[in-house]
Amino acid sequence: MPITDGTPKSKVTTSHGRYYAERMALARRKKLRRRATLLQLVRRRKCAAALRTSTIRVEKRHITRGEALAILVGTQIGAGVLGLPYAASKVGLIPALGVLVGVMFLMLGTAFIVLRLSAAMNGAQMSTAASRTLGKAGGWFMYASIFIMSFGALLAYIAGMGSVFQSLFGISDTLGAAIFWVLASIVVYHGLEASGKTELIMSYIMLALFVGVTLMLAPHAKLSNGLYVDWSGLLSITGVAIFALGCHTVIPDVYKGLGSYEETKKVVVLAFLIPTAIYAVFMAAFLLVFGRDTPQIATQGLQLLYGKLGNVVGNLIPLLAITTSYIGIALAQQSNSEEFVRMRRPYAWALTVIPPAIVYFAGVRNFADVLAFAGDTGDMLAFIVLPILMWLAYRLRRR
Repeated sequence: MPITDGTPKSKVTTSHGRYYAERMALARRKKLRRRATLLQLVRRRKCAAALRTSTIRVEKRHITRGEALAILVGTQIGAGVLGLPYAASKVGLIPALGVLVGVMFLMLGTAFIVLRLSAAMNGAQMSTAASRTLGKAGGWFMYASIFIMSFGALLAYIAGMGSVFQSLFGISDTLGAAIFWVLASIVVYHGLEASGKTELIMSYIMLALFVGVTLMLAPHAKLSNGLYVDWSGLLSITGVAIFALGCHTVIPDVYKGLGSYEETKKVVVLAFLIPTAIYAVFMAAFLLVFGRDTPQIATQGLQLLYGKLGNVVGNLIPLLAITTSYIGIALAQQSNSEEFVRMRRPYAWALTVIPPAIVYFAGVRNFADVLAFAGDTGDMLAFIVLPILMWLAYRLRRR
């Protein structure tokens, strides 16, 4: 606007009725606000799109690497290891080993997907990660899959431990199951730190027992007992192997407990290699001794070879294996309900551990059938299908 009467520029009104200086200050403020908004959008896009694969700290360290490894390995080595020799006897040793190794690599790949997505989302549980990548429907689908898997697994563990207590202590299977359920569920309620210390001790004892059982079986092994091929049981061994190597639900808790992506990644690799090696040796030992006559709970076959000593050792392994697995899976489901459904700890704990107990005491106690149900439904969806879909959706969104 031209100035003709000597009035200072700052006092000249504009066509909008505002002083020139005020108008310029307003323009500067608008520009600064736009720039700040743009910076916030860029930061949000980076957080949403980039996988933070460097060392990530999310909270104070609560567990050691040894405890983290014990939680993951303890979650895997449960009812699955007891059913693997029986499932392997339906196909023969060589096909069973091939399926076991193939499933291990597939499950390790999807475990990395779960870890990377959880780390990118500050330790989010699997249901939350599914909700953020696949939408609300995907999140609830994941939650339902994990709930079915956890429910079936915990029910199978309660049934299995009832039988173990009956064999070891001569009490009824119902009373044995009740004692186990109360003690293990108390550990679950107290959370990750109590679980890590409990499972670390149990894992060392269990490893020693596995070595002992293998040495006990070695003198009775014959190569011809396991060298046969029968493809009719391929689906069965695949399902049990998937169940036996499933620890994905615990990975977010372990990541938050360690607070480091890189450390958790190393622990996850070991958590798949160690159980696979144990499974392979354990499976081979029983097949080379019992062949097609391997019992459903493999360790119970030791009683046929060593009498009372075999009975004690054969039941100590499922006692420890099922306990560690129960704790790991129940802990993960409890955390899942706390985060995704936003339940308080007492309600999340009750929803996790009470329904399987009710169904067991109502009369559903077939160990093998329940285990197969959990593996063929919840495990397949939660540990393989949905993680792959989540990763594809995440990659497409980044592009």
